Amino acid sequence: MPAPSPHRPPSTRTTVLLAVLAAVAAALGTLVLVRADDGLTVRQVTVGGVPMTEVRAGAPTPDVRQPGVVIAHGFAGSARLMRPIADTVARRGAVALLFDFAGHGANPARLDADGSPATLAADVDTAVTHLRSLPDVDPNQIMLVGHSMGAGAVTRYAVDHPEIARTVAISLPSAGDLPPGRPAELLLIVGGAEFPAFRRAADDAVGRGTAVSRRPAVVVPGVEHISVLFAPRTHQEIADWLPSTDGTAAPRPLLRLAGAALLVLAFGVGVVPLAALLLPRRSAGPERSGRRAPLGGLTLFGLATSAAGAGVVAAAVLPTNRLPLAVGGYVAGFLLVTGLLVVAGHRWLPRPPSPSAPTPAPTAVAAGRPAPARTAVAALALTGYAVLAVALPIHLGLTSAWPVGARWWLLPLVLGACLLYLLGVELVADGRTWRHLLVVAVTVPALTMAALVGVAPGFVLLVVPLFVLLLGWHAIWAAVLRRYAAPRWLSAVVGAAIVGWPIATTLPLN
Repeated sequence: MPAPSPHRPPSTRTTVLLAVLAAVAAALGTLVLVRADDGLTVRQVTVGGVPMTEVRAGAPTPDVRQPGVVIAHGFAGSARLMRPIADTVARRGAVALLFDFAGHGANPARLDADGSPATLAADVDTAVTHLRSLPDVDPNQIMLVGHSMGAGAVTRYAVDHPEIARTVAISLPSAGDLPPGRPAELLLIVGGAEFPAFRRAADDAVGRGTAVSRRPAVVVPGVEHISVLFAPRTHQEIADWLPSTDGTAAPRPLLRLAGAALLVLAFGVGVVPLAALLLPRRSAGPERSGRRAPLGGLTLFGLATSAAGAGVVAAAVLPTNRLPLAVGGYVAGFLLVTGLLVVAGHRWLPRPPSPSAPTPAPTAVAAGRPAPARTAVAALALTGYAVLAVALPIHLGLTSAWPVGARWWLLPLVLGACLLYLLGVELVADGRTWRHLLVVAVTVPALTMAALVGVAPGFVLLVVPLFVLLLGWHAIWAAVLRRYAAPRWLSAVVGAAIVGWPIATTLPLN
């Protein structure tokens, strides 16, 4: 019995089972996200140009005043990223107020290039003033919670406003500008797997306080800079630090994340039945007629290394580096140059001779190629599906992924850079997943090293894990599309949506 071909599409039965799995996962994910809002009242407002979200348990009760909590996100975060914390404090009897800093989330204003403390302080002040004005909030019981950049902003604000009852700083970047003993009631939380600088900043902040007014920093084991926001220990500490609330509801910090994960699973496996519906099966005839032999393995590695090395250097001086998208401009330039060089290498570098193969009959060739109209329909459907697959779960369960302001014209620029890079990857991969992964495996370390040596913005180090996940996601989908008669450019277009959309919609405007 012959071995199955690595390019053979899954059987009809497998395709149907995957379609059912996708439908079930989508239904469960939606149900979990709906359940996350059980018992909560949410109100969206914009005050002074700052988008805000009020979260409380039940309807407002003006005759009963409750503590208020302003929650500030970090660099490249958004109010949506901090929503689980808002859920936790609301279920404990406080009124939570989330907001988007300038340049983040739904706020179309631009953040200063240096992340000006004055701009951040103005946004925090706008949020605090609005929260104090609510009829069901006790203006004397205001607590601030901030993460990373937001932690620095709320601690500085609390220093200048002693009327703030309590402050929580998660992953505080620096304590250098905090005077001794202020803010008076400060809780510091840091992830056990974060960069050491965050632990040192927390210890420094504790050292500037007094034994009466401060607790030792809480180190949450096994979590890093983002996952610390979803750790049950983090939520329990925040809930226990609330001033004078009577709620006892247990935190459920992973509920929204679980719903998003189920939606990702649904979209991830759903691409198989969708591809089977839109694209014909690959022809069983010879595949290399009229095509050049692929680059040798060592030549491919050398090309990928050289292209990525040139990309990290060129991206620092290209006009793309001046795009009003923090970090994203550099990443777009890097992908643009790397992609151009990979495409050029595929065109001009020598390659080993290709073994001769008989030319298949014209009817066999035609049978494996979709008609142009069918290809156009497939391209539109799969690209739209890819946008939904990456944007919807992120937006509903993680952070803001809807473009606002300048993001609308930045989006096609970032997508174009991603498209060129992924087209180069598809060309040199020549239908083989291991070759695809080889190029990606060279690209990611090059970008990481550029940040470590100071050629790229340091924040790239925090973006790299997400970048790896998105590139891995595309590699899986590219392997699926190779099992059908999909042109190589189609895989690159789909991948550009997967990789480029989060870059253009989540990184800060500046």
